Amino acid sequence: MACLRRVERLGGGHRSRFGDHEVGAGRNPVGQLLHLAVDHDVTRPPKRLPQGGDVLALRIGHEQLDVQRTHAPKVSWAGARGRGARDMRVSCAPMTQLLDIPSLAPGNDVHHPLMVIDVDAKAGEHPRTTLTFGNRTGHIVSAPFWAGRDDQIRGIAKGMLVQVVGKVTSYRDSNQLEAVSVRVLPKGSVPLADLVPSVGPVDKYWQFIDETREKLTAARLRAVLDLFYRDEAFRERYEQCPGAPGTGHHAMLGGLLQHTYEVLVIGRQIARVAKADIELVVAGVLLHDIGKLDCYSWKSGAFDTTERGRLVGHVVQGVIMLQHAIERAASPPCTPQEQLILEHFILSHHGKLEFGAPVKPLTLEAEILHFADDASAKTASIIEAYALKENFPEGEGISAKKIWQLDGRWMYKAKMDFGRDESRETRDERRVKKETADQAG
Repeated sequence: MACLRRVERLGGGHRSRFGDHEVGAGRNPVGQLLHLAVDHDVTRPPKRLPQGGDVLALRIGHEQLDVQRTHAPKVSWAGARGRGARDMRVSCAPMTQLLDIPSLAPGNDVHHPLMVIDVDAKAGEHPRTTLTFGNRTGHIVSAPFWAGRDDQIRGIAKGMLVQVVGKVTSYRDSNQLEAVSVRVLPKGSVPLADLVPSVGPVDKYWQFIDETREKLTAARLRAVLDLFYRDEAFRERYEQCPGAPGTGHHAMLGGLLQHTYEVLVIGRQIARVAKADIELVVAGVLLHDIGKLDCYSWKSGAFDTTERGRLVGHVVQGVIMLQHAIERAASPPCTPQEQLILEHFILSHHGKLEFGAPVKPLTLEAEILHFADDASAKTASIIEAYALKENFPEGEGISAKKIWQLDGRWMYKAKMDFGRDESRETRDERRVKKETADQAG
């Protein structure tokens, strides 16, 4: 957001107070305009940052661990001659673009607004707190705030928008952010779309899901699904809800809808091969995660679990929602036995009791739903793990650490073509590509 303030001209530079900070601007020897937040020592010459734009680089010394000290304005303007003071107005554009978290490397400086994704406080002999910061490009964990430094983050909570100043360091082959300043920013000062990951436009997902639903020949299955998928309020929440809280699979705005689309594509293909009831699988897919709407929160920008999510869980909550919808219907949309089969889809889709399923799948279609659901979740987690530079600092090979989202496995990343001739595709390969493109819209 551009801002206009009265500033004092000091020879080759200008500066002005902006809240707790002093902001300066000047020109380099070739006349290019420079912007700088002068709340920290400037010890390096102007350079072009990876995010773009000519700025005065900041150097945050490791000894600067006191928040008040790091906010002391210290700047000297090279080439300033005399006071030459006069009043003028200057437009102050944002000094940095969106921080590209996946591209960060040890030694990089950070001076950006970020969302607090998580706060992990540990007690014991060595009490400490770590924060997880993020924006729509990804997330990064802070170095621990040990006892004695935790006053810097007192009052900081999940979902807050904060201005973070620090340096990227490496710990056990993973990036972490050595934050020397964390200040709360007003809500709405940064667009939510910049702070949280999103799947982007969702029309293609809705189109495929709605077309599949409308083609169902089983009238009572359609009637049950219509209780939800013809409800505009339900659709609005469903297309916003993340697939998981925190950093789980499909943890993006719209992630639940994208996940449902993937499970639907996978489940239908398995059902065809297994000669199962495809329409029943479709119904199970479209109902299996409806409970997440009441069990996850996302409006603040932090993907979290609600009180109902903690006490009931999305699996059981989904059955409760299905039961309430059927009870409120003007006439029963299905028989009690059919309702029981649909409830079983929801209750068993995690596959095993130790994975949160109250019961194991007892029908062919429920088993298909479970594996389709797991395939979507696991493949998404693998793709996300591949994309994180800290997991594969060399680009390929064995991951630098175990991936907790994938049951703590080491992962392997490599690109091999086995001498493949890309110009020669089989008829089946062309058909699969076309179907994939059609389904993706």
